[in-house]
Amino acid sequence: MDDPTPRTDHHTVKQTPMRRVLRIAALSGNILFLLWIVRNGINEGFAGTLPEIASYVLLIVLILLNTVLLYRQDR
Repeated sequence: MDDPTPRTDHHTVKQTPMRRVLRIAALSGNILFLLWIVRNGINEGFAGTLPEIASYVLLIVLILLNTVLLYRQDR
C-alpha cells in the first residue's frame, strides 16, 4: 500500500520567517541559561555535593549540544 503522507527530506523543509525567529529565540535562551548556570556556580564557588555537580555538568552538556544542533540546522 502507498503511504498517503509525503515524506520530506530534512534539507527540503522550507525555512519560514517564524521558524527562523523561533530558532534564534531558542539559541538566545540556551546561551542565556548557560551564562546563568555558570554565574550561579561562580557565586557558590563551584561547591556542591557530587550529585549536584554531576547534574550541573550534564545539564550544561545537554544545553550545549542543543545549541550546536540548532545552530547547525541551516548548514
